Amino acid sequence: MSDFLPAASLGNYLLALLLVVLLLALLAVYQRRYRQARRLTKVLGAIAFDRIDGLIIPSADIGEIQIDHLLLTSEGLLIVDIKEVSGSVFGSDKMQDWTVISDDHRFTFANPQHGLYDRIAAVRQIVRQVPVTGRVLFLDGAEFTKGVPGLVCTLDSLLKEFDEKDRPVAKVKVKAFKPHWDLIRERAETAQSGRRSRRKRL
Repeated sequence: MSDFLPAASLGNYLLALLLVVLLLALLAVYQRRYRQARRLTKVLGAIAFDRIDGLIIPSADIGEIQIDHLLLTSEGLLIVDIKEVSGSVFGSDKMQDWTVISDDHRFTFANPQHGLYDRIAAVRQIVRQVPVTGRVLFLDGAEFTKGVPGLVCTLDSLLKEFDEKDRPVAKVKVKAFKPHWDLIRERAETAQSGRRSRRKRL
């Protein structure tokens, strides 16, 4: 190719080719994330009668705690923490750190179940008469080759576990949880307005 193109043109050609490859790779990542986000929205919509995203409430100990998604279901309140990793995940209920291994990287992260227990405790502190549970949701791309820990799920297993076949009957159960759900919303608004007033004072 260098016989037909001057060195400067060859450099420009290779740079343009590199940019095209980079753009195609970014487009593939964007499309994958978009498909995951749509699927996540669809599954959460199928199992929840109402939901709050990015919820901030008082912690069971001190301060505040953030919850990715809180769902009102016919079984009670469901906390969903999202983990987005790609590769083989090695972890168990008792391990402090979990490891992700893929073709090009290896890293560890703290067992996400511990944080989930804190979130469950914070919600239970507000609504004591309603069942509260939680799941750590791993999106597509994570694979548990040595077994799936207790509170971990995928989108498919989350839908299978919490999908409500009889919506009219479920609505009756959900109606009983509604006052407690409204209390959670009220506490969340109080926590967020408290944060805004603290920011103003700083």
